[in-house]
Amino acid sequence: MDTATIEHLRWGTLQLILLIISIGLHEFGHAWAADLRGDPLPRLQGRVTLNPFAHADPIGTLLIPAVMIFLSPGFGIIGWGKPVQISLPNPKTRRIDDIIITLAGPAMNVALCIIFALIGVIGDVSFTANHGSNLAEFLLMGIFLNSALVAFNLIPIPPLDGSRLALRLGVYSEEIFQTLSRWGFFILLIIINIPGFSRVITLMISPILWLSATIWPALVPVFKLMGLD
Repeated sequence: MDTATIEHLRWGTLQLILLIISIGLHEFGHAWAADLRGDPLPRLQGRVTLNPFAHADPIGTLLIPAVMIFLSPGFGIIGWGKPVQISLPNPKTRRIDDIIITLAGPAMNVALCIIFALIGVIGDVSFTANHGSNLAEFLLMGIFLNSALVAFNLIPIPPLDGSRLALRLGVYSEEIFQTLSRWGFFILLIIINIPGFSRVITLMISPILWLSATIWPALVPVFKLMGLD
């Protein structure tokens, strides 16, 4: 086995592990927030846990990402976790509960970006000519991956988190939400193939990337070289 193949397998494995952890923490965020808001269902279903495999979907978290990472290098990664079911038992606070629970998932991914940046600062990790140590590359990968998870999940198309925010904030009526839910998967397939979609995602992740760079200044020249200034 040549060196390039070994490196591809090594970084692919790290990327898959990172994705499983990031998706797991995203779903944990939903479950934890629901538990804090008095919703008993996630705890009854064993979802208030940091164990990422409790939140993993065999197809969306493991199989499809693994195929895209190891067999289709260079393509974007699509992945999802097992949705957290909620009951919203308090009718008086149902709307605000749903908003908080929905935002808690992406908030976990933002928190992971901050943690990776703090590790970079504490470890005095740096880059040279847009390259760095294995740790530097891993932390950068983690920040990009979690930033992308935040941006993608905020797209207002079911079953993504952005659609529930649109519903609870009055952007969508219940009828529109239900209609979009029936066709959400196909709508997403069309959207992600529209020219310029990647540019929109880049604009959406930029604030999180620069928040990370504010904490870990070594990222500033890296992002500028990538055209993210």
